[in-house]
This record gives sequence, C-alpha cells and structure tokens, in this order.
Amino acid sequence: MLFILIIHLAAFLAGCSGNKNSGNNDSSDLWNKLSSYFRPPAEYENVYGNFRSPLLYYNGDTVRTVEDWQRRRTEIKDRWMSLLGQWPPVITGQTFEILDTLHRENFMQYRVRFYWTPNEQTEGYLLVPDKEGKKPAVITTFYEPETAIGLGGKPYRDFAYQLTKRGFVTLSIGTTKTTENQTYSIYYPTIENATLQPLSALAYAAANAWEVLAKVQDVDSTRIGITGHSYGGKWAMFASCLYEKFACAAWGDPGIVFDETKEGYINYWEPWYLGYYPPPWENIWSKNGHDYAKGIYPKLRKEGYDLHELHALMAPRPFLVSGGYSDGTDRWIALNHTIAVNRLLGYRNNVAMSNRVNHDQTKLYMIFLNGTCIQQINLPKSRKMRFLNTLFRFFAQKINSGCLTLFYQFIQVT
Repeated sequence: MLFILIIHLAAFLAGCSGNKNSGNNDSSDLWNKLSSYFRPPAEYENVYGNFRSPLLYYNGDTVRTVEDWQRRRTEIKDRWMSLLGQWPPVITGQTFEILDTLHRENFMQYRVRFYWTPNEQTEGYLLVPDKEGKKPAVITTFYEPETAIGLGGKPYRDFAYQLTKRGFVTLSIGTTKTTENQTYSIYYPTIENATLQPLSALAYAAANAWEVLAKVQDVDSTRIGITGHSYGGKWAMFASCLYEKFACAAWGDPGIVFDETKEGYINYWEPWYLGYYPPPWENIWSKNGHDYAKGIYPKLRKEGYDLHELHALMAPRPFLVSGGYSDGTDRWIALNHTIAVNRLLGYRNNVAMSNRVNHDQTKLYMIFLNGTCIQQINLPKSRKMRFLNTLFRFFAQKINSGCLTLFYQFIQVT
C-alpha cells in the first residue's frame, strides 16, 4: 500500500514570501492532490486547544492589524530570547576555510571549517552542483555532518546528498565532538558555564552557518532553507524560528510542542536542549526525565509557554512538519495558531504537515522542482509521467502568477 507523505520546503523570490490570498489559482489538479497537507483534518479545523494565542499580547490585548502583529512578533521573540539567553552578535564577516575537495557524480564536495560561535570552530560539508549560476541552498542538521551527505550509514537521511544531486547547494553540519562525548549540543561559552540554553546555542550556530553559506558565489542568499530530522529537526525548528533570514524550513518529527507523553521522544527537558545545568548530569535519557528537569524547562512549563509561539515567528515564511511518532495529526491544534497569524497577514497555504506512524524515516522518494526542471527518482515510469505532468501545470501557474516557488518533496512508501 502506498502512503504519500509530502514535505514542501518552499522559498519565494522577489518579494513573494508565500501564497497571498489574491491571484492564487488553487484549482489545479495538483493542488487538489496536495491541499490536504496544508489543511487540518476536519476534527482539528479551527481547533486551538489550550495553547495561549500568539495573537494576544502577554498583557491580554488582542492583535488586530499587521502593524499590531509586528509589535507582537517582537514581543514574542524578545521574551523567548530573554528566557533562552541572549545571543552574541551573529558572525557576518567570515568565509569558509576549505580543508579538502572531492568531485562526486555531478557536484563538488568541500570539507569546510568556520566559526559557529565566537570561540568555537566546526567542520562540515559544502556540496555544490556542477551547474553554473545562482542556486537555492539548504542547511542540514544532525548529530554529525556525514549522514546528510550519504556517508553516515543511516538510511533515508542523506538529505544534503539527494538535494545537491537535484540542483541545491547544501551545507551539512553536526555536533560531532559532543556527540562523541555524549553531551550532544553546543555550550556557549563553555559547558561548565553556558549562558544560552543549548538548543538556542544550536540555533545561533545555524544562524552563523546561514551567514557564511550566503557568501558562497553559487548561492542565492534569498533562498536558503534548513531541514533536519529528530534531533536535527529540533535544531532546524529553533534556528528557522529564531533567525528570520531562513526563507523556509522542513522539520522532521522533532516534537513541535512540549509533550511528556511520548516515552522520551520529545525530551526538551534534557540538559542538551532546554534543561541545561552544569555537568555531571543525572537521569538523562529517561522517559520521565521531566520529573527531574532543571534549567529553563520547568519554568516554561509552569508559566504556560509552548513552542507554538516560536512557530508563529515563521509567518509568513513557509514551513512543513514531517510528522511521525512525535508529531501526529493532533499537532494541527498547535499549527492552527500559525495559520491564524498567516491569515491576519494575508497569506494562506504556508503551513503544511505530513504524517507517518513511526519516528524514523522509511523509504523516501525525492522530487525537486526549480521552476523549469522537475526530477523524480525510483517511481514507475507511467506514474512518474502522470505526476510530473500535474506538477508542471501546478508550478507553471505559480510562476505565471509572479511567485517562483521551490519545492522539494519526500514521498514515503511502505
């Protein structure tokens, strides 16, 4: 049986931050097939749950206009930055140090080094397609950078490799050293005296990665997105929400809200996420670790903060949740709040979610469209041609309406 789970990572050009309500022809055959991923199931439509609305100021006043939202957005970001720790200045003046190069298939692979915090360098992999000209780019995040470029031995997580083969510049980064010593994250300035919650430090590192990637000659800096799975999904989510230069994002089953019922999969209480305290650590990797949580996590839970407020900072930038065990269809309740913000701003179809049963990625097919070229791998030829023809008609309409849209889609088959 075929289950199609589609991840849309969309970046919009020339002042087009998403799908404005006007002039958007959503009646195409493709849109009829895809629209369910942008729309909550009936039982969750316009259901907002007990989440505090992002359209209410913290003093209870209502956000009514676009201008109100800009003030409210600033309030949300400032509040969360004060809770998580204020970032040092983003590093804007550096370029990659190239450590070695290798030509693979139709792209160059560069092992690179750069500063992702003021006092710490990291190594990653920059993959650049052979084709000349400016290209969209994606940062991939994980425990180490080899997995995303196809060298980590983990199936169906070679996002950077697959994207680069289809025309994206990619930068794969990961916390290799702290993964090896099982502290997993970034601690600024030191693990003994961190002033940022580690998950925010990861977001800060991704912001510095954005800045250095944007200086690569082949990169269109207006079209840089970020994606990751699980740990990398949490990282990508915090980075894209807290750093508005990311054009779009896809978050792979990170646990998009706090939830202590998922057997430790959504473990934001861990000291390498939002429960930082100086080591030695106790009761880590516990399914009920929230009972022992330290750091900022207990305060966030007690005072009613949740991650849907960060999602709202994405508006009107598009994002997708690739949900599995951690993020089922009920997560639409949280996502509805960002849909409401987009609606206020005059945008629609900028929030999407696909769902599968399990946390781990299974067999994936990838489709990439760059406005003139659609590629698809490992589908039967007859089905491939039907799907591609429909895709082309849909995106031709988007291009003609003035919004050149980039999508990459993962189709899961079980």
